[in-house]
Amino acid sequence: VQLVESGGGLVQAGGSLRLSCVVSGRALSGNTMGWFHQAPGKQRELVATITGGSNTLYADSVKGRFTISRDNAKNTVYLSMNNLKPEDTAVYYCNLLPVNADWGQGTQVTVSS
Repeated sequence: VQLVESGGGLVQAGGSLRLSCVVSGRALSGNTMGWFHQAPGKQRELVATITGGSNTLYADSVKGRFTISRDNAKNTVYLSMNNLKPEDTAVYYCNLLPVNADWGQGTQVTVSS
């Protein structure tokens, strides 16, 4: 399984970004996926989950601002991020849940105040 994240960038506080995660080597359909972030000097944290049935779950820190979605036909998972805050600055990664694939390179999100 290969995971390729993209869509990060530099944005001002209050701005928006949409991240993409393309999964190859395995059909996305039926699998639970998660988006994680890792800030400098901190552990990687799960911020959003989407089940095979498209049920979603969010960390309190992003609830109401982030939306996880999936397109099984494109083997892609998305993370729409609105009202971004400087504390959202991190490298963002996706993976299957439970984690059982090598991590991708991630995509850097930087939010300036």
